[in-house]
Amino acid sequence: MLKEFRDFALRGNVLDLAVGLIIGAAFGAIVSSLVDDIIMPPIGLILGGVDFSQLFVVLDGEGDFNTIAQAKEAGAVTWNIGLFINAVIKFLIVAVAVFLLVKAINKIVRKQEQKAPEAPPPAEDVVLLREIRDLLARRSP
Repeated sequence: MLKEFRDFALRGNVLDLAVGLIIGAAFGAIVSSLVDDIIMPPIGLILGGVDFSQLFVVLDGEGDFNTIAQAKEAGAVTWNIGLFINAVIKFLIVAVAVFLLVKAINKIVRKQEQKAPEAPPPAEDVVLLREIRDLLARRSP
């Protein structure tokens, strides 16, 4: 059983999948930082100093809370609109990146299909042998 598992785990597809997952996780961290640290602060500044990571509405609970953490500590139920907006923007960035990747791969595949070399014509001796074969086949009753 251990040998079978080793053979399965060392197949090319499984290793490719593992590498893809690791790179995807790293890409996700980069996109999160891009949205949280680069894109949203200027947007928040333009919209009057709004910190999207702390944009929330208290649905149930007493008190005035400045952060989601304070509201959670007090047991308040919050509707975290800013975190949802951040998640949507992250999704859109990843979706566009995946779309561009798939588009590039499809373009490469199409080029390879177009460049597929045609089979070279048969050698002259092969053509002659085929003609002799065909003549002999017609001659035999």
